[in-house]
Amino acid sequence: MEVFLGIPAADGTGIGTAFVIPDPVKRAIPQHHINIDQLNKGWSRFEAAVQTVTLGLSEHLDSLSKTSERDRAQREVFETYILMLEDPVFKQEVRDFYENQLFNIEYTVQFKAEEYAAKLRQAGNYYLSERAQDITDVFGRVLDEMLDIHPFDINTVPDGSVILATSLSSADTIILSKRKIAGLALSEGGVSSHVVILARNYGIPTVVGLEDISKKVRNGETVIIDGKSAEILVSPDRNTIEEYKGKIREEYQRKLSLRSFLNKPAETKDGTRFKLYANIGTPEEAEVALAEGADGIGLFRTEFLYMAQSGASLNAAARSFSEQTQFEAYKSVLQMMGDKPVTIRTLDAGGDKLINSVDLPNIEEKNPLMGLRAVRLSLEYPNILKTQLRALYRASVYGNLEIMFPLITSVDQVKECLEIVNAVKQELKAENIPFQEDTPVGIMIETAAAALISDCLSKVSDFFSLGTNDLTQYTLGIDRENPHVSGLYNEFSLAVLRLIEMTVRSAKENNVPLAVCGEMAGRQDSVMVLAGMGIRNLSMSPKLISSTKELLSRFTIAELEAISAKHLNNL
Repeated sequence: MEVFLGIPAADGTGIGTAFVIPDPVKRAIPQHHINIDQLNKGWSRFEAAVQTVTLGLSEHLDSLSKTSERDRAQREVFETYILMLEDPVFKQEVRDFYENQLFNIEYTVQFKAEEYAAKLRQAGNYYLSERAQDITDVFGRVLDEMLDIHPFDINTVPDGSVILATSLSSADTIILSKRKIAGLALSEGGVSSHVVILARNYGIPTVVGLEDISKKVRNGETVIIDGKSAEILVSPDRNTIEEYKGKIREEYQRKLSLRSFLNKPAETKDGTRFKLYANIGTPEEAEVALAEGADGIGLFRTEFLYMAQSGASLNAAARSFSEQTQFEAYKSVLQMMGDKPVTIRTLDAGGDKLINSVDLPNIEEKNPLMGLRAVRLSLEYPNILKTQLRALYRASVYGNLEIMFPLITSVDQVKECLEIVNAVKQELKAENIPFQEDTPVGIMIETAAAALISDCLSKVSDFFSLGTNDLTQYTLGIDRENPHVSGLYNEFSLAVLRLIEMTVRSAKENNVPLAVCGEMAGRQDSVMVLAGMGIRNLSMSPKLISSTKELLSRFTIAELEAISAKHLNNL
């Protein structure tokens, strides 16, 4: 038996079979001239690759239901791909360029596919823009076949696996949430990375910081993962397996005991009430929130809708996330939650959350976390925000909606957003589309800048939500996804706590409702500190709600205030 120690990320114990996910291979296209006598050989390779890709797509089509609405979108995409691969006009253009320019076949295919896609994008037509992405995607598959690159398909991971990988994308994690995964063991990613946040939401035991773990374990080996002690046990003996099966039974009994808190209000021993909300990333998670007794949705991360959609099929092409698609998603959550409030955050893309969409630019940045992300991206490309706001306001009549803007750093940013809000309202009125006029519009306090001017921001915001993950990251200047410095990430830093205290004071003085939706809201040690600072609204992973109720029931508010004061006075 081998034991590997990492960093605890998501609690829980799992026993399963090791499944190693290979590191992705980046496609590199060579460019060089060839001789005339090499033409036929290159063209034969191209036609063979086209045939292989076409066959694979056809087989996948045959496996999809012709009546299922869920499979309909995939069928349409793959049918389009096959038509493009069989297009004689485009194939002749490729051949003419190949024979006239005498560049190697790989470069020729890439050049002509990108050239044709660019023409379609420049046509200024939504439908043709979609087809542009189809072109680059399907001929990307052909290039991968020619270069012997075979991208890993996350959908092939079997149930009962303990997954070992260098890293995972948020989209991969969303796909895995629909499977019975025993655990995640990753080399990269911090305890507040988005992959880990999703793993907690889905109840997947997770350990990070395991150096080269995917190279140290073989597929098929029995693996035990302990998310609390951050241990990975490989090829354990029978007694060890039985010991950890006992731990799993204990965890299950603990969950059963917490069910007694399911329908109880969240309150301290002396009766101080709290509201506990759920953080979600997809409409399906709202069902979990209801089942766990959430008082509402405190944070709907809409960027995960894009990720879930783009990850729905093998190498899915970038798609536009239309107003109607968004409307249906928001409407379903609002209807599901009934009278309970649902706070939906506008798109928080960019930085460490990369989204495959034709609506979003593919920008290379030296420091993306400090770059064009979240509300900055929305204001730079206002049509993205406008589309989302139209969908949100249309859905507002189906429930208790609140809209929230991320990564605010100035009053002017809020005013710019509100100008677009007002423009959207005027459009909907002109189109006689019903919406809730007085839908609250608030902001996230997740930068030191926002905390420092929270008194000013309170004049233009209906509510505040403290995003403690980014607040900590930006205040301390630490990339929480970077394994070399993630150990320095500390939400209990006096600098962070003072910024939180400052925001709480501004909100109270200006009668602005305040909640915390970062990871601090669901961790037992930090819940006590936040409660003692006067915060009464917490939004967390749905599965942490009952345990948070149980925690609060063990303390008086005076005891929590004493715990908080100790941290704030810790020099």
